[in-house]
Amino acid sequence: MILASYQFNAGDIPVKIEIKTVEGEYVPIYKVSVTGVEKTTELILEKIKSELVKEVSLDIKDLRNIKRSAEIRKKFEEKISFLVKKYFPDASEKTTRYLAAYLIQKSIGLGSLDLLIADDNLEEIAINNSEEAVWVYHKKYGWLKTNIKMENEDKIYYYASSIGRRIGRQITLLEPLMDATLETGDRVNATLEPISTFGNTITIRKFSRRPWTITDFIASNTISIEASALLWLAVQYELSTLISGGTASGKTSMLNVISNFFPPNQRIISIEDTREITLPKFLHWVPMTTRLPNPEGKGGVSMLDLIVNSLRMRPDRIIVGEIRRQREAEVMFEAMHTGHSVYATVHANNTKETIVRLTNPPINIPKTMLPAISLIVVQYRNRRVGYRRTFQVAEILPDGDARVLMQWNAKKDRLEKVARSVNLMNTLETYTGYTRNEIQKDLIEKGKVLKWLVKHKVNNIHDVGYVMAEYYTNKKKLMDYVNKNKPIKFKAPEQRVPEEGKKKRVKKREPAVKKVMRRFKKVMPKKRRASPARRKKSK
Repeated sequence: MILASYQFNAGDIPVKIEIKTVEGEYVPIYKVSVTGVEKTTELILEKIKSELVKEVSLDIKDLRNIKRSAEIRKKFEEKISFLVKKYFPDASEKTTRYLAAYLIQKSIGLGSLDLLIADDNLEEIAINNSEEAVWVYHKKYGWLKTNIKMENEDKIYYYASSIGRRIGRQITLLEPLMDATLETGDRVNATLEPISTFGNTITIRKFSRRPWTITDFIASNTISIEASALLWLAVQYELSTLISGGTASGKTSMLNVISNFFPPNQRIISIEDTREITLPKFLHWVPMTTRLPNPEGKGGVSMLDLIVNSLRMRPDRIIVGEIRRQREAEVMFEAMHTGHSVYATVHANNTKETIVRLTNPPINIPKTMLPAISLIVVQYRNRRVGYRRTFQVAEILPDGDARVLMQWNAKKDRLEKVARSVNLMNTLETYTGYTRNEIQKDLIEKGKVLKWLVKHKVNNIHDVGYVMAEYYTNKKKLMDYVNKNKPIKFKAPEQRVPEEGKKKRVKKREPAVKKVMRRFKKVMPKKRRASPARRKKSK
């Protein structure tokens, strides 16, 4: 039975996907096929590939060499068009490009992995060895078996070393573990046997091509309107927030979501091991990433180095990908105590575990320092059904303990209010001068804006950022749209030029003499022209 079917383009290659259940298989099959390539065409392409290998002297050892690999790719691109036209003389320009791209992908690219990487519905791609099929994690259907299989262990080794070569890393028997990042932002982990007992492995975690926004979270029931409004209020008034949760529970996505609420007039520094945070283009944002040392152990830039350095860059907001060690946490808490707003993630399954993890090795922060954090947001992933939810929203009390304000109800599948805020509201009253009623009105107003975003499907990261910028700089205008339930026609980010940056049409100033003469002509009677007979008589 076919569960889903869709198509997309991997560069110039049209790809068709079928997800179906097969008798005897306990998980659905993810079937990949390249449309337009019949068996006969495949045979001819294999013949062309053989000719290419002979003429360009293709060798896996050569491809592991950076300089040699570049030369081979150039020769391939020169020869491919000639050979495709030779064997397919009647092919159109589009078909020629498609067949050439297919051959390059098959010969010196990542093969079928390139097709999987191009599918935006996948979150993870896993090669366990050459004996079994490649696995993928689909956003809707979870783990699936594919119809793709690696030829042998050498092929997996070649793909791993090819990925490492692009970023100046290497994977060898002496260094059998490798972490890397593709040009697309996808994270790659590779291992070699005998470290991985059954064979060589590659695991690719896909980088989201379209970042999650608060609109997506609300629309997918990941978080409620009330919780979103509370997080917005906390971010607006620069209250530091910690996001916790298990692996793949949506911690980084939530970090990206609350970053939607940053005002446009503040400097933001983000610090990550791998670039995953994406903010609107018009924000004052400096993204920074760590760097691993080279094989000689030199040139490494750690998370600690970047956190310390960020404090010298006059940041208003600091985003930290993940806190793992004590020194990083100490610098982060020091930044909070010196007036910086910090937003970070940590691995923990609930609020209680988050406090325990922070106050025990390897992080080991004194409990007295914890009140620098105002909120803890816990993310949860249900692996059976595949959805993600905001599990808890909690405040930190003056003694360092946590008080859960909102808790996810599993039976009703909704985030419910379980306690009234004590410390958070006191902090807001102190630093804003608002009363509790005024704060409540502000939350209701923010809830209206969020509902309006969901209703009009404003879920592009730049459009959401534009709405937030309007809220902070021209609230009256935005609320007019919201209250009248009118949609906004969004411009592309590069077209959004500040008023002072726009070129105004300046009317040329008329010279004073010309101006007087023009006015004089208007008031003076027009001079009558003499008839031909009268002109003749006057002569």
